[in-house]
Amino acid sequence: MHILSLQDLLAAGWFLFAWFGFNLLIDLSPLRKHTLSAAMESYRRAWMETMTTRQVRIMDTAIMTGLQQGTAFFASTALLAIGGCFTLLDATDTILKVAGDLSIPIDQSRALWEIKVLGLMLILAYAFFKFGWAYRLFNYSSIIMGSVPEASHAGSEDILRIARQAAELNVLAGGHFNRGQRAFFFAIAFLGWFAGPIFFGVTTLAVLIVLLRRQFASRSRSTVLSGHHLSEPVTDKDGEYTETGSSNPFT
Repeated sequence: MHILSLQDLLAAGWFLFAWFGFNLLIDLSPLRKHTLSAAMESYRRAWMETMTTRQVRIMDTAIMTGLQQGTAFFASTALLAIGGCFTLLDATDTILKVAGDLSIPIDQSRALWEIKVLGLMLILAYAFFKFGWAYRLFNYSSIIMGSVPEASHAGSEDILRIARQAAELNVLAGGHFNRGQRAFFFAIAFLGWFAGPIFFGVTTLAVLIVLLRRQFASRSRSTVLSGHHLSEPVTDKDGEYTETGSSNPFT
């Protein structure tokens, strides 16, 4: 640990506090229900329930395919980035020499450089596991979606029960995907450490501010929350679907 200076330790501590603190704030704190992610979870559940009213569900499968493809893309990107980190480890001496020749502010210590690269690899590996598990959960959700019967072939309660199971798996998949993306964003902040601990602290703060704004004060959040009325199936006393009603899932 003597390789790391006090400034390095403080910057790394601030980085971990910002990352894990943000995850706790978004996923577990009382403020969670006011986030963009929570609003989108309501739409995921409404989507699955609305799906039960459609005879043809090609649109639903197309949306699920898009979610899976996006998750697979990020998982592949994480693997490629990990491979790039191995290249950085193999070329440490060359990179330090080039940085010195160009007067780029990179610490001239092989051990410190390797610690930083290994730290970046751990972040990317965490992201890969999150994306990989999200992809599998999206698969599970799509399979359960395929088992949802048409309204004319089963009781309404059975249809909604299966649809809600698919919705909860979809929500879980979305949560893991979001954590993988956060790891990517904080990996960008981590790159600041290669320029020094002070710059590392600044980049961490910048990424944290951007992520907080997106969750609590972005135009996208305002747009999502402006959709106060979501279509939900309405049944009569015999359990048959009669019309489409509306309700506010955010109250």
